[in-house]
Amino acid sequence: MPGLHRVEVWVAELSVASVEWGWLLREVGFERSDQWADGETWRAGGGPYLTLTTSPNLSRLDHDRRGPGVNHLAFLGGTRAQVDAVMAAASANGWRPLYQDRYPFAGGPSHYAGWLENSAGFKAEIVADQE
Repeated sequence: MPGLHRVEVWVAELSVASVEWGWLLREVGFERSDQWADGETWRAGGGPYLTLTTSPNLSRLDHDRRGPGVNHLAFLGGTRAQVDAVMAAASANGWRPLYQDRYPFAGGPSHYAGWLENSAGFKAEIVADQE
C-alpha cells in the first residue's frame, strides 16, 4: 500500500529536542511510543510516525530550512481555538512564533494556521481544521 511511513528528524541535542518537539507533538495529539538512548518515536493514530534521533553523521548542529531539504512539517492542530492556544504557549516551550504580523492567515485568507521555529531552526506549521 503506498503512502508515507515515517519522518525522521535528526537532532543535535536529543534532550533539547525532546522538550521542544515533545511539547508541540503532545499539543497536536501525538504520544511518545518508543524511546531509546539516541532517539524517540511519536505517533498519532496508526499512520505515519515521527522519529527524533541523533546521529554521528550530522554535518551541522542547526537546521537550515532555506536550503535544500525539508522546509517545515505541517501538523493538524484541531480547531482555531486549539491552534490559538498552541501559538500562545509556544514561546514558553522553546518555539518562536513566525509571521505574527499576518497570523493566522499568513498562508492565505482561507488557511488558518500558525508557524513556529524551534531553537535549532526547524519550522513547524499548525493548521486548523476547515470550519
